[in-house]
Amino acid sequence: MDAKDKKLPRYGGATGLAQTFINSKITPLLIIATLLLGMFALMLTPREEEPQIVVPMIDVMVMMPGANPEEVENLVTRPMEQKIWEIEDVEYVYSSSFPSFSMATARFLVGTDMEEAITRMNNKMFGNADLWPPTITPPLIKVRSIDDVPMLTLTLWSDQYEGYDLRQLAGELKNELTSITDVSVTEIIGGRKRSVSVELDPQRMAAFNITTLSILPALEMQNKSLPSGSFAAGNNQFVVETGTFLRSANDVANLVVGSFGERPVRLMDIATITDGPAEVDSYTFLGEGPSGSETGITEEFPVGTEAPAVTISIAKRVGSDATRVADAVLGKVERLKGTLIPDDVNVTVTRNYGASAKDKASNLISNLGLAIFLAVVVVFLAMGWRGATIIFLSIPTTFSMTLFIYYIMGYTLNRVTLFALILVTGIVIDATIIVVENMHRHFQMKGNNSLKTALEAILEVGNPTILATLTVIASMMPMAFVRGLMGPYMAPMPIGAS
Repeated sequence: MDAKDKKLPRYGGATGLAQTFINSKITPLLIIATLLLGMFALMLTPREEEPQIVVPMIDVMVMMPGANPEEVENLVTRPMEQKIWEIEDVEYVYSSSFPSFSMATARFLVGTDMEEAITRMNNKMFGNADLWPPTITPPLIKVRSIDDVPMLTLTLWSDQYEGYDLRQLAGELKNELTSITDVSVTEIIGGRKRSVSVELDPQRMAAFNITTLSILPALEMQNKSLPSGSFAAGNNQFVVETGTFLRSANDVANLVVGSFGERPVRLMDIATITDGPAEVDSYTFLGEGPSGSETGITEEFPVGTEAPAVTISIAKRVGSDATRVADAVLGKVERLKGTLIPDDVNVTVTRNYGASAKDKASNLISNLGLAIFLAVVVVFLAMGWRGATIIFLSIPTTFSMTLFIYYIMGYTLNRVTLFALILVTGIVIDATIIVVENMHRHFQMKGNNSLKTALEAILEVGNPTILATLTVIASMMPMAFVRGLMGPYMAPMPIGAS
C-alpha cells in the first residue's frame, strides 16, 4: 500500500468488505481456520449411500385367542385404529385381522422424533386398556426403523460342516460382533437351530399314569430362576435365587414330571430326549452369480445350491458411520480367523453398504477436486498466477465451511449432500472470476496494481455479484420447504448452496 492508498475514502457494501479484509493479518488466519474446520468435518462426518430419512413406523400386535377374523376386526382392530388415529403426527394407519391375531401399523410424519412416537403410542394403548376385550393379551409394540436394514452381511460356508454346525459357529461369532461400538441389530439367517426334542411314549406314560397336561407345567416350573429372598452379612446384602435354566438334554431328561409307586417319575422314563438340529425354517446357500462372482443367496427353499451356508446380517446404530462400522466388523472377523473361526470355514462378504458408501463419497470428492483443478488451470491460462491463486483458495475455503455446517447440522456425507456441492461449484467459481477478472482488467488499463485500483474494480461489480448470488440462493431455498419423503433429499441442496 502506497501513501495515496492510506488516504482512501471508506467504501460501503462489497467494496467496504474488501477494504476491511484485503490487507488484514486476520484474513490468512481465517482461511487456514476454515480449511482446518473443513478437514475436521470431512473426517468425522458419517458416510452413507443415501440420506437418513426418519420415518417412524410402529407395529401394534394383539392376540385374541379363539376369535375368528371377523370378531378380531370388530372387537380389536377397528377400536385400535381409532385410538391410533388420535395420536399426534400419525400420517397413515394400516391394519390386518387374522384368526386370533390383530396387527396395526402406524406411520408417522417424516422427521417425527422416534422416542416421542414410541411414548405417544404406549400412552395411547395402555391408557385405553379398559376399552379392549378382557380376553386379549397386552399390546406388543414394535418399532421399525431404516437403520434396522442390514448394512453388512457375512456368509459363513464350508464343505466340511453342515448347516447345524455353521449355525452354532455363527452364534458365537454374533456374540463377538455385538460388542463392537455402533453395531445395532444382528440376526442369523439359515442353518439349523439347536433344539432339544421330547418324543413322548404313550404306553410308558400310561404305565406311570402321567398325562401330557401334567408334563407342560413341570417343564415351565423347573426351567426358571427366581429370587427367593435376601440376607445381610458383614455389611453386604446377599440375594438368594433358586432354580436354574435347562442347559442340556441331560437336564431335560432328569426333570421330575410326577410320581408313581412312591418314587419320582423323570421325563426320560416316559420319553426319548434328543439334543440336535431343529426343523429347517430358512435356507442360505452360496452360489455363483451370472457374472461368476460369489453372491449370497437367501431363499425360502433351496434352489441351485452349491454349499450350505449361514448368513449374519448386521445393522448399525442411528447416525453412525456405515464405513467405520463395516471396517470395525471386518477387522474383528479377520482377528478371529484361526481361533473362533476355523481355517476350513470361509467368510464371504455378501453385502457391504459401508464400502459402497465410501467408494461413492470418494468418487464424488475426487470429481469435485477435478472440477477445482480444471477451473484453476483455465484461470491461470487467462489471468496468470494471481487470479488462479484466488480461485484455488476461494473454492476449498467455501466448501470447507459448508462441510462444517453439514457436520454441525447432523447431515451425513452421501450422494445428495456431495451432489449439492458439485451443483454450486459453477456458482462459486463464476462469482469469484467476475471480481478477479475485473480487477485484472483495471490493473492492465491503469498499469498499476494499487489498492485503489482494486477497490475501484470491486466497486463496479462487487454489489451486483452479491445480489446475483443471493438471487440464486433465493431460487433454491423453496426446496428446503419440501415435505414428505422427498424433504430429506431436497434439504441439503439449498443449505449447501447457501
